Amino acid sequence: MTAAEVSITDVVDELTGIEPDERSAALRNRRPVTREQLQASFDALFTPLSDEHFALADRELVAAFATRLTADDAAAAFYADRARSADPVAADIVLAEAAQAATTGPFGHYREAGLQNENTDGVRYAPSEDAVIALGSRLAAALAHTHLLVYRPREADDSAIQALLDAGWDADGIITLSQLVSFLAFQQRVAAGLRALALAGPAPSDSTATEVSA
Repeated sequence: MTAAEVSITDVVDELTGIEPDERSAALRNRRPVTREQLQASFDALFTPLSDEHFALADRELVAAFATRLTADDAAAAFYADRARSADPVAADIVLAEAAQAATTGPFGHYREAGLQNENTDGVRYAPSEDAVIALGSRLAAALAHTHLLVYRPREADDSAIQALLDAGWDADGIITLSQLVSFLAFQQRVAAGLRALALAGPAPSDSTATEVSA
């Protein structure tokens, strides 16, 4: 059985270690639709009806890369384990690439003339030659695009899409890749926020709790 076939009732609870009687669980239960939609998004991305345009193993590898880029936390460990279950050799390569490519952001250059004074520079990632050989140009291009979306989304322009097309991606695969990276960013932030709440001390008042959307 692969990691993608393992059934998890609620991944965010898994990432945060939430127990039913904890206040974090009570806060999440105040937004049941949001909770259900977050899990439904995970299910749609990792147990799709078809992975014709974006293979399941590659999704696991991209997820491990994306989450490790931003934090070495429970989410990164969770997706690293799933990637190793899907393809242990490729997972080690992807995680090593992520560790080298991790930086701070966001940054990048705006195309709009009126925003040029807000341009900032940072580390721009390109997969190593060894990684391209081992992973293939298609997956390597996905990692480069993931880094772009995570750290410099303002540069996600036509040329970035063309780089994916040149590597063998089609429109459906590119859309799913973008959805995956966006979902992971949101999920990782929700889990980090809930872990912080669990360590914050006394339970919040009702007025405070109603403001929590996750």
